[in-house]
Amino acid sequence: MVDDTDASADDDTGADVGHDLEAERTTAPMSDYSSRAVLVGALVALVGAVIAFGIPVLAVGV
Repeated sequence: MVDDTDASADDDTGADVGHDLEAERTTAPMSDYSSRAVLVGALVALVGAVIAFGIPVLAVGV
């Protein structure tokens, strides 16, 4: 197991791998999203459920 006790709390490991720590952007899970985006996601999920379950159920019933 690696001992991390030698690392200082002030050490910046993000710069070591080339991350831009001053960037104005955020990652997707942290970004705000609108009600329209939620509606589009719900519609896509509904269409996917109909394709995944509805079509096979109808095919078996015929």
